Amino acid sequence: MTFTEFNLSPRIAAGVDALGYQEPTPIQEQAIPPIMAGRDVMGLAQTGTGKTAAFALPILQRLEAGPRGRVRALVIAPTRELAEQIHQSFRDLGQQTGLHSVAIYGGVSLGPQLQALRRGPEIVVACPGRLLDHIRQGTVNLSPVEVLVVDEADRMFDMGFLPDVRRIIQAVPGRQQTLMFSATMPDDIRALSADVLKNPLTVQIGHAAPAETVSHALYPVAQNLKTALLIDLLQGTETHAVLIFTRTKHRTKRLAEQLQRAGFRTASIQGNLGQNQRQSALDGFRSGKYDILVATDIAARGIDVTGISHVINYDMPDTADAYTHRIGRTGRAERTGEAYTLVTAEDADTVRAVERVLGSKIERRFLPEFDYHAAGSTFEREPRDPRERQSRPNAGRGSYAPRSRQPSRDPGRTGQVRPERRSQAIV
Repeated sequence: MTFTEFNLSPRIAAGVDALGYQEPTPIQEQAIPPIMAGRDVMGLAQTGTGKTAAFALPILQRLEAGPRGRVRALVIAPTRELAEQIHQSFRDLGQQTGLHSVAIYGGVSLGPQLQALRRGPEIVVACPGRLLDHIRQGTVNLSPVEVLVVDEADRMFDMGFLPDVRRIIQAVPGRQQTLMFSATMPDDIRALSADVLKNPLTVQIGHAAPAETVSHALYPVAQNLKTALLIDLLQGTETHAVLIFTRTKHRTKRLAEQLQRAGFRTASIQGNLGQNQRQSALDGFRSGKYDILVATDIAARGIDVTGISHVINYDMPDTADAYTHRIGRTGRAERTGEAYTLVTAEDADTVRAVERVLGSKIERRFLPEFDYHAAGSTFEREPRDPRERQSRPNAGRGSYAPRSRQPSRDPGRTGQVRPERRSQAIV
């Protein structure tokens, strides 16, 4: 199947061609026709499956022929980064349509957003909190809304946004087409969908499991040696772009500082940073200025960077669903990726839950040269200089080069070290 079979208008088709899209992904193939037909849709698909275009293209098709200068489509997203990503997708796909989109979120001045709203955009992509501010102040009129999209509904629930989402839904006219997308279907999301969707069609792509293009490995280690092991792992692994997840904002900042001191081109993204700082870090990661991005789960929502070769869980996430969301940042668009997780004895229950989702046991790996009995706390022990690694014998194939990106031998696929394997009782 190709995009021509959707009978998109020539101007929207031009946007598809400009982005190099050729064949629709499964979620696009199954969701676009019913959305174009006006059906309410519940889309269940994991991160990285192309769901933004699955709703953006039908919305653009619908809005192109109608009136201009009023808000006719509203998309609610959980984070600033995701809102910006969706907003940019509308701009790219609809670049020849004359339709205008604006992103609304907190952490930045109200002034530019007010000016953009006064210019009469047809599409608003918003985070719940800031949108409610505009609704209360009367600076946005949602009465003309024809299509409402709730994206990443399960993340909305995780972040405590569902009450705000319900208030926003009450502010739209009630006759609109409603689309909801989620990677998982917890009871609260099921209840919300039953309340707001009218005779919906459910489109489910696969299961709530990591993509098959991602391989997984666990690195058992004591908590106080995680940073040192991470440094050695990065030095002995050929990578392209690496996304590292930590549990807290404080740890994100400190770990990024440790990696920077070790010579790696590293940025961090977490909730205490201003929007300009977050955007600068994300832009630098996309452009290749930074090889490594350290992030918390919430800050990483909406990160859509092509060519991420490795996702590393410095801290094991709390649930198997959270693991799926993190790992979805690599192995996208039929490329392959690697998922590494540093695990301690306390992570055993979550490891078993993830293995149940995967349907198989995850390989445990050890670095043969690493001292697993060294003393020192996670942030007290200074990592070795990367140059020392290259001077030691048997440093491993394809050393990580902190100052330059290494081209992959295959698109999205990079070489990696396969350290010595041993049995391990930690997990």
